[in-house]
Amino acid sequence: MRAALEEGRAALATGDVPIGAVVVDPSGAVIGTGRNVREAEADPTGHAEVVALREAAKARGEWRLEGCTLVVTLEPCTMCAGAAVLARVERIVFGAFDDKAGAVGSLWDVVRDRRLNHRPEVVAGLLAEEQRALLEDFFGAQRGAPDFGEDPRRL
Repeated sequence: MRAALEEGRAALATGDVPIGAVVVDPSGAVIGTGRNVREAEADPTGHAEVVALREAAKARGEWRLEGCTLVVTLEPCTMCAGAAVLARVERIVFGAFDDKAGAVGSLWDVVRDRRLNHRPEVVAGLLAEEQRALLEDFFGAQRGAPDFGEDPRRL
């Protein structure tokens, strides 16, 4: 998760939301890294998870990432949760929950849908406070000086 957090911090340089991801193979080696690049590359699919999954598939030479773990700083959205299912990752580990767009338990639960032919294991909450603080700093700067007395659901 620390490597994913570093990827997220690197996204700040391009004005992207600081979300990072890594894909780890069964031996524990990182085979894919990603950070949000939607702004940097004008790509609506430029989410950290998609970038990391693409890199991992390229490293493996195949699209199936069986036995691999996707580690991401924020709960994946529907697109990214779907991509993880389609890539056949064994496990998804994420930090902070995303009450606005999360699809691994918050708004939706794409990865546990019994109608799908693959359902990864999910581990949630790893270093969640650190990721939440990074996001609050980013969005606070976007809006000006953050008022931490505001309703936290607006952060």
